[in-house]
Amino acid sequence: MMKKKSISTSRASLVFFLCQMISALDVPLDLSQPPTITQQSPKDYIVDPRENIVIQCEAKGKPPPSFSWTRNGTHFDIDKDAQVTMKPNSGTLVINIMNGGKAEAYEGVYQCTARNERGAAISNNIIIRPSRSPLWTKEKLEPNQVREGDSLVLHCRPPVGLPPPIIFWMDNAFQRLPQSERVSQGLNGDLYFSNVQPEDTREDYICYARFNHTQTIQQKQPISVKVFSMDSLNDTIAANLSDTDIYAKPVTERQPVLLTPTGSTSTKVELRGNVLLLECIAAGLPTPVIRWIKEGGELPANRTFFENFKKTLKIIDVSEADSGNYKCIARNTLGSAHHVISVTVKAAPYWITAPRNLVLSPGEHGTLICRANGNPKPSISWLANGVPIAIAPEDPSRRVDGDTIIFSHVQERSSSVYQCNASNEYGYLLSNAFVNVLAEPPRILTPANKLYQVIADSPALLNCAYFGSPKPEIEWFKGVKGSILRDSEYVFHDNGTLEIPVAQKDSTGTYTCVARNELGKTQNEVRLEVKDPTMIIKQPEYKVIQRYGQVSFECIIKHDSTLVPMVIWLKDNDELPDDERFLVGKDNLTIMNVTDKDDGTYTCIVNTTLDSVSASAVLTVVARPNPPFDLELTGQLERSIELSWIPGDENNSPITNFVIEYEDGLHEPGVWHYQTEVPGTQTTVQLKLSPYVNYSFRVIAVNEIGRSQPSEPSEQYLTKSANPDENPSNVQGIGSEPDNLVITWESLKGFQSNGPGLQYKVSWRQKDVDDEWTSVIVANVSKYIVSGTPTFVPYEIKVQALNDLGYAPEPSEVIGHSGEDLPMVAPGNVQVYVINSTLAKVNWDPVPLKTVRGHLQGYKVYYWKVQSLSRRSRRHVEKKILTFRGNKTFGMLPGLEPYSSYKLNVRVVNGKGEGPASPDKVFKTPEGVPSSPSFLKITNPTLDSLTLEWGSPTHPNGVLTSYILKFQPINNTHELGPLVEIRIPANESSLILKNLNYSTRYKFYFHAQTSVGSGNQITEEAVTIMDEAMASRQVDIATQGWFIGLMCAVALLILILLIVCFIRRNKGGKYPVKEKEDAHADPEIQPMKEDDGTFGEYSDAEDHKPLKKGSRTPSDRTVKKEDSDDSLVDYGEGVNGQFNEDGSFIGQYSGKKEKEPAEGNESSEAPSPVNAMNSFV
Repeated sequence: MMKKKSISTSRASLVFFLCQMISALDVPLDLSQPPTITQQSPKDYIVDPRENIVIQCEAKGKPPPSFSWTRNGTHFDIDKDAQVTMKPNSGTLVINIMNGGKAEAYEGVYQCTARNERGAAISNNIIIRPSRSPLWTKEKLEPNQVREGDSLVLHCRPPVGLPPPIIFWMDNAFQRLPQSERVSQGLNGDLYFSNVQPEDTREDYICYARFNHTQTIQQKQPISVKVFSMDSLNDTIAANLSDTDIYAKPVTERQPVLLTPTGSTSTKVELRGNVLLLECIAAGLPTPVIRWIKEGGELPANRTFFENFKKTLKIIDVSEADSGNYKCIARNTLGSAHHVISVTVKAAPYWITAPRNLVLSPGEHGTLICRANGNPKPSISWLANGVPIAIAPEDPSRRVDGDTIIFSHVQERSSSVYQCNASNEYGYLLSNAFVNVLAEPPRILTPANKLYQVIADSPALLNCAYFGSPKPEIEWFKGVKGSILRDSEYVFHDNGTLEIPVAQKDSTGTYTCVARNELGKTQNEVRLEVKDPTMIIKQPEYKVIQRYGQVSFECIIKHDSTLVPMVIWLKDNDELPDDERFLVGKDNLTIMNVTDKDDGTYTCIVNTTLDSVSASAVLTVVARPNPPFDLELTGQLERSIELSWIPGDENNSPITNFVIEYEDGLHEPGVWHYQTEVPGTQTTVQLKLSPYVNYSFRVIAVNEIGRSQPSEPSEQYLTKSANPDENPSNVQGIGSEPDNLVITWESLKGFQSNGPGLQYKVSWRQKDVDDEWTSVIVANVSKYIVSGTPTFVPYEIKVQALNDLGYAPEPSEVIGHSGEDLPMVAPGNVQVYVINSTLAKVNWDPVPLKTVRGHLQGYKVYYWKVQSLSRRSRRHVEKKILTFRGNKTFGMLPGLEPYSSYKLNVRVVNGKGEGPASPDKVFKTPEGVPSSPSFLKITNPTLDSLTLEWGSPTHPNGVLTSYILKFQPINNTHELGPLVEIRIPANESSLILKNLNYSTRYKFYFHAQTSVGSGNQITEEAVTIMDEAMASRQVDIATQGWFIGLMCAVALLILILLIVCFIRRNKGGKYPVKEKEDAHADPEIQPMKEDDGTFGEYSDAEDHKPLKKGSRTPSDRTVKKEDSDDSLVDYGEGVNGQFNEDGSFIGQYSGKKEKEPAEGNESSEAPSPVNAMNSFV
């Protein structure tokens, strides 16, 4: 047996599909079967009295059923009523109202019967009622005169219609009346005022009733409301009842009182599955707030809603568990009121198990089950072919057992239609189910070779709808010769469907469904294709963008190559705005010039024929905040005021702080100054004020994006005048001439004057002298000059502000000085101590402070080189100056030249300038080491000699005692030979070195000396030349024809060997290269190196190696393998190098300074073929 599994909760999404397949397993219409009602009108059918009445009744069966009707329980003979017709091949009635019939004449309860030879099915009882929209009854409406603060109810009382009308309140202009917590419409349509206000006065409160069935609106007569305010009422009383103490009481606050429902308790009955609406509306001043609770429990989550400003409690899809006591509480500042509504949930009958059609083969057994529930519990009754089963014809194969009919050993005559009726006082259920006795071999109803396509890792449902009697058994196979599917990875459903819970790529293929019973067997093939899922591999991301910027959301997808994806972008789950700023690309959405309206959630949806994926991201548009508004000044005092404001929109970026600025319209109109700032959570600030200022304030909001535009200015506020609070700042006394004192200060700003007539009292007196203060009063200036003062004398100074109301507080005194003059005396006892050849120290005695005649700023040392002691020539004298700040009496003189004569003097400095110079002091620096020789040239190379020429050091820094020359040979591996040192007299400028090796490179080191030591050295390299006769012989050999032919033969031979070796190596074999070379060796080329097979040429791969300092040629005169192919031509500059018989190098070198060769700047020439061959002879 195949394993069967029920549908799990995780596959709930498949239930609907499976249920469709289950209901589709009907008896094929080509087989005999009892009638089945397929369509009928609703039980409570309200019709439009102006249109034809259509009562539906459709059924199927084999043979096709015939139809009949009952009306109010008796047979309805449609042939006798010319207004009634039945549609062909249908039981649907059409009652012609539009051609003279009246809908009211056809009110009643109708029932349809569909009948054929195998049974009869019946419809529900269909109650036909025409809709009604009666007019409002005429009534005289008195104006409503209400005192301010009282409650009011305007009654609508609409006419009773069918169905009940929809109520709303409007004015004469057909505008809906605004509603709020204070004014709202009740469920019964009345308009409730918790308390009336003067603005409620109007004469056009109109209640409208809309009847949807007839598409008509009925209007009640307008209702007038006049609200008397207490002030106007008292004025009226005072005018009419003078000299009395009778006045209307002022508006008083009142605690809540419930307007509806009345009393403390009420009851409510609602049916299961309906919407429960509970209402509480209260009067009171202030307006009460409504709160709902359920006694002894919680309000049901996800099904509870509050409407009409929380005055209405709405619970959807109620069940028996929602029964209980619901309390509404109305509360204001004076108290509360409450009402308890006891809710009982009843239930019309609902199915637990509805009877289902039963197909049996002769001799089989079966049952029909009819189970229903309700409150109260419904009664169950059975009918057979529309007749109560108790009086229906006998059938020995059936037995009724309460809600179940049991069938045993059925025969073809047992075919019939049974009706189950479950009813209680709130309604009824009626269901038809037939018993059809057939003997039929299996048939598969699913089309052959049907293609199913699913996404990998999702369920696959392969349908095999079948029919047969007896009921066939179903088996599934995979592939042409596959075995029966039994694995746990499959689920086999009763309707024949094969479910693959998690389809994979390897699930693709052909599946065969086999149906068999005792009368036969049949099969069907279906195909399954499993596709790759669609994925968003780059999802849109959360973006924060400034207003007017540009933003882009990415949505990069991956999908099965056989599926065509369609990408849709949504904004806030709706279509994108029709705006050219929105650019939808292949993989992105770009929004240009972003505005505040673009803020929201953007979703990328990718749809294929098989799946759909989506990803969302939020766009937050930020900007500088909007400016604050409604600035208000309160709490005005002489020196303070309170400023308050309302913040503008923060534009998605929280306000961090507010900046308060002020304008002084009296002194600086149009100029705004910073006053203070407060945190962004604060909207009021206490501001300190100055007297005699005409203030206006404005506020600027600040967030992370920037500052808002300033708010509109506040109203102006002029403060009273007062004495100045402060005196001028930065008071100074500095003389500009030796006989004056210039007193300066920073003037007070306009708002600091505290009143009109701002002036300054300037006072001074000489310090430490028993003098009286001298004062002068000035205005509109910030400087005063006192003339005729002694030179550089201290003064006490003060500046005091005053205005027309008086003086500022006594100012503090500052010390100033009259003007300075040049110092009178030069520093004395100047001494110089030479520390070394480039540094000296100078000392001096300070001058008396009285002779400085000003502020001592320091001392200046002037020094200059007179001459060099090693050279008697004079040059332009350049004086150098060192300044030593303060009262310093010594200093260091760096950067002197050795072996030179210097002079210096010292001067004192004050604010006026420099004093006289001290007598010049002469000092000399000792010798130092010389600089390097100015040049070194090597000329006239011969076989065994070189000529050296040099120039003396540019800076001898003393008396030269000698020159030191060191040199050493360099072999062809760049290694250095023994070092030779020669001392040369100082008066020499050239030298011929003899007894050198021919064709040898030498490196030279040359420097000068004084008695102090050696200076920097200069280096050069040069090469002795080789014998001319040998060079000529080499050229002759190289031009011989036999030599050229030999070289060509050797080159061809090597080329052939390389080709053969390459071919053998590619074939995987080994080629004895050494043996082949020995077999074809030419005696003329035996001297060729055997280790690397080259012709003795020097590779330039190592041309740029630096010389190895201190290296020596090995004692055995061997050459290191890794250095063997360095070219000696690197050490020459444009000279053709050649080899002699022993392979040594002969060449001529020009002198050059030693460089680091690591940068590869030296040029080299590759040896010619002539030179190469010389290494073999």
